[in-house]
Amino acid sequence: NKNEQKLLEMMSEGQLLIDVDQKVVGQVNGIAVLDTGNYTFGKPNKITVTTFLGRKGIINIEREVKMSGSLHDKGILILSGYLGEKFGQKCPVSFSASICFEQLYSGIDGDSASSAELYALFSSLSDLPIEQGIAVTGSINQKGFIQPIGGVNQKIEGFYQVCKAKGFTGRQGVIIPRQNVVNLMLDEEVITAVKEGIFHLYAVENIEEGIEILTGVPAGIADEQGNYSANTIFGRIQTKLAEYYSVVKEEQENSKI
Repeated sequence: NKNEQKLLEMMSEGQLLIDVDQKVVGQVNGIAVLDTGNYTFGKPNKITVTTFLGRKGIINIEREVKMSGSLHDKGILILSGYLGEKFGQKCPVSFSASICFEQLYSGIDGDSASSAELYALFSSLSDLPIEQGIAVTGSINQKGFIQPIGGVNQKIEGFYQVCKAKGFTGRQGVIIPRQNVVNLMLDEEVITAVKEGIFHLYAVENIEEGIEILTGVPAGIADEQGNYSANTIFGRIQTKLAEYYSVVKEEQENSKI
């Protein structure tokens, strides 16, 4: 476990930037599994999202620089499909977003971070901060349901070790797909920490459950007209997207004059 210990040391010293305490807008901790040949372990990765006016949709920085595999690219495209169905029924979804795995230099593949990417996107569009002490794993389909992933034990234990090294707050934990509960075979130390309320595990079925855990704000339920309450996450996103579309539409009309 030499590589695991070295990475843990770099995170503890601040050379690899991982926040497990603050609340930040447009940022979430995903968890990857690294395989050194005869040893696998979980490694947290900071995922950041910025959103702004435009019509480019979601820009996957890893894909643009050819550091992203086909499964990861598929996960990003699924996010676009979900957003289109969720918020594009009354007007086009017009915005630009940039998604990046920070301090990643070896490439990435797999779709197990797609839910984490969507949470960070929600946070950026709604201006609601995410609890950085809660890491996320799980893929998502176009209907917003969370799908099971591999390496769930290594991912939980990897994030637990980072929280232990940087200091427990009592709020830290990991969100996993509900289907992966049957796969849990965790280290006794992690089990004890969960029992004592030092560390937490959240099993979710859909994207709404996850974003409510991360922000502490209701996701929102659409009324008969397809509108969400203003004090919900989806209501804030709907308002922001409407503002973006209004600006884009005005720009298009002015260009015709």
